[in-house]
Amino acid sequence: MYGDEATVRRILTELGDTWAVVGLSSNQQRAAYGVAAVLQRYGKRVVPVHPKAETVHGEQGYASLADIPFDVDVVDVFVNSDLAGTVADEAVAKGAKAVWFQLGVLDEAAYDRTRAAGLEMVMDRCPAIEIPRLPHRGVQNS
Repeated sequence: MYGDEATVRRILTELGDTWAVVGLSSNQQRAAYGVAAVLQRYGKRVVPVHPKAETVHGEQGYASLADIPFDVDVVDVFVNSDLAGTVADEAVAKGAKAVWFQLGVLDEAAYDRTRAAGLEMVMDRCPAIEIPRLPHRGVQNS
C-alpha cells in the first residue's frame, strides 16, 4: 500500500492547507473539479495547475507548479500515470511537503524518488474520499 492511514491523516491534517491540484481545469465533468470543491469545503486552499491556467473555484490557475509564486504544501496529481512521475519531481523541486497521486495514478519509481527526497506520499487514493473520514474542525459552507 502506497500511503498508510497514518500518512493519509498526516497529509490531510498536519502538513498545511495549500494544495496545488495538477490537472484541475474549469471542466466540471472531470474528477479534479469535484475533488477540489471537497478540499475547499474542508478548509484547503486549492491552486489549479493546468496548461490553460484557468481560474477555478475562485482561485487563480497556473500553467505549471514552477509558475506558482508562493509555497504549496501538497501536490495532488490528476494526470496520466505516464506523466505523474515528472509532476512528482516538480513537486520536490517546488519544495512541497507531500505528493498525492489520485485513484488509478501509479508510478512506483516516482513514489520511491519522492519518499527518498523526504516528502510524504500517497498513491491510488482520493483525498475527497479520505478527508470526510477524519475528525475535522468543521466543514466550511461555500
